[in-house]
Amino acid sequence: MSAAIGITPANLAVLKNGRAKAVRFSTLSALCEALCCQPGDILRYDNAPART
Repeated sequence: MSAAIGITPANLAVLKNGRAKAVRFSTLSALCEALCCQPGDILRYDNAPART
């Protein structure tokens, strides 16, 4: 999967585990293309304070 979207396996794990602080639009686009989905299918808004 990481090769299909052009990021390292470590960065894919960061995204998967919810530890990413930001996501590039190009990465989001590649994820959606690989998963045949829309951004709203994989993103959600969380109003909780950031974990430290």
